[in-house]
Amino acid sequence: MSSNAYSANLTPDPWLRIVVLTSGRLLIAAGLVLILMFDLNAVFRAAGCLVWVAAGHFELANLQRGFDACTSIRIDSSGAAEIFNSDQEWMPATLQTGSVLLRNLGWLRLQSTDGQYFFELVRGNARQSNDWRRLQVIWRHIGA
Repeated sequence: MSSNAYSANLTPDPWLRIVVLTSGRLLIAAGLVLILMFDLNAVFRAAGCLVWVAAGHFELANLQRGFDACTSIRIDSSGAAEIFNSDQEWMPATLQTGSVLLRNLGWLRLQSTDGQYFFELVRGNARQSNDWRRLQVIWRHIGA
């Protein structure tokens, strides 16, 4: 197999997406509790809560939009990424800073050529999945 054809195909896990969205909602709620504990006028606390909820809703909506549009992710040996969208097309994308890959878990930040951001929490086991093993090798190569 040539190095150009060496790639890893990842299918997002719906349960991990639920974990990401649920933790986002819980963090919004925790932020509201903190804002309400500030020693400020009630009007300022209410305004802070509204801004916090609006910002949180905007971020969660962006995450959900990315989840709905992404069916699969492919990362090749050069570090180039592609996203298989809901229209059954491969869109070119780039890995963004802040992407992290650990032994069994990873957080991928991708941006498509049209400017849309995609965030995915992925997991795998190199002993059970050839694609996860390939991703580990590619990641080491990109980091070097």
